[in-house]
Amino acid sequence: MRSVPHARRRSFRPSLPLLALLALTTVLTAQTLVGDGQADDTAALQKLVDAGGSVSLPKGRYRLTKTVTVDLTKLGAAALSADGTATLIMAGPGPALRIVGTHGGTAAPRSFKPETWAQRTPAVQGLEILGAHAEADGIEATGTMQLTLSRLTIRECRHGIHLTERNRNVVVADCHLYRNRGVGLFLDKVNLHQTNVTGCHISYNLGGGIVAVGGEVRNLHVGTCDIEANHDENGPPSANVLLDSTGGSIAEVAITGCTLQHTHKAPGSANIRILGAGNDPSLLRREGRAHTREGHVTIVGNVFSDVQVNVEIRQARGVTLSANTFWEGFAHDLVVEDSQNVVITGNNFDRNPRYLVNGNGLAEKNGVRLRRVADSAFSGNVVVGVHGHEAAVDVEDGARLRITDNSILDCDGAALRLTRLSRSLVSGNLLRDDRPDACRALGSLLVVREGEANRIEAEPTIAR
Repeated sequence: MRSVPHARRRSFRPSLPLLALLALTTVLTAQTLVGDGQADDTAALQKLVDAGGSVSLPKGRYRLTKTVTVDLTKLGAAALSADGTATLIMAGPGPALRIVGTHGGTAAPRSFKPETWAQRTPAVQGLEILGAHAEADGIEATGTMQLTLSRLTIRECRHGIHLTERNRNVVVADCHLYRNRGVGLFLDKVNLHQTNVTGCHISYNLGGGIVAVGGEVRNLHVGTCDIEANHDENGPPSANVLLDSTGGSIAEVAITGCTLQHTHKAPGSANIRILGAGNDPSLLRREGRAHTREGHVTIVGNVFSDVQVNVEIRQARGVTLSANTFWEGFAHDLVVEDSQNVVITGNNFDRNPRYLVNGNGLAEKNGVRLRRVADSAFSGNVVVGVHGHEAAVDVEDGARLRITDNSILDCDGAALRLTRLSRSLVSGNLLRDDRPDACRALGSLLVVREGEANRIEAEPTIAR
């Protein structure tokens, strides 16, 4: 048997041109980026981005005094990334990174132009962005297609992620948007469709957690996130998730599998607030009103607690709440007003004794209030331990409602109060108060005031 000659045993050796290129890259990086948190790295980072749009930052603290712009018209596909050990310190006003594209179409392939694919999927990942200026933001994006933001920590800024003008198919995943002075994720009068927000921690942002105001927002999916304490105890009311259609329209939203909580100490705090009064020139869509009722929102499988109102829905249409757990709604667990086609089913509205350790006593009232709601259902829910309200489930000026198969138990005041209800079905509800005599209030568990053309299975004289 012949052995292979030693001369044929070849190992890889970089060619001289490749060695020179690697050395040159190392030298250029060392000469241009300092990364000590003191030197101004703005021009150096902008130069690296402009050189080709693909930048991978080594460990360091890179101080910026101006916005670094990622111009997709010049760069095409672009990405800025790190392994989690690089920090951009934004020491000037505006966003640390601004990503600008030219996509003006929809998400449908037929609306794409050749430059859309050239600019596709701009990405920022594995970075920390730290605000060091009162008007510093994290990332701003406009005109993008398939923007992907992942494994980011953005803190101490004004707004964490700011989406403006027009974007399509945005993904925000595995990010920490923490302790910003404004909004964590801000959809600011933006025309935005097909957005997924998954696996994120969005906490302690004083202007709200996920906030969409105006514009045209469709297909917003928020899933498996922890969203908490996005309120300012000394500022105007905010919400962990705010969908405000004022001046625009926000619809087709799913919020699934999240925990949303804190803090009841902030006036007007809410976990989810939907303000559906939108602006649309179509008189048909307005149905004779001055505004539209935006909605088509599904809220399923979430955990809500420790705010003034856990879920607030006003002037909306087509909202479904199912299989959610509510407690510590200090004013109410659920408020729905001036809305229609709202389905509230299979939810647990509870006062769990384990939370007495929070020291709030009976300050949290809980309870459900429906005002001027039509063509809707409140069915299969469990409501327990509402304190301090005249009625645990309080319905006023409702029409064509189904209030069926609920358990409303051990509450102060009436279990169910119906005022000026019309053309509705009320049946199969278990209304009881089995607390000791000293805890019970006088009066009926079911109270009916006025109303017409209803089918109510029990008379309003049921005593405790």
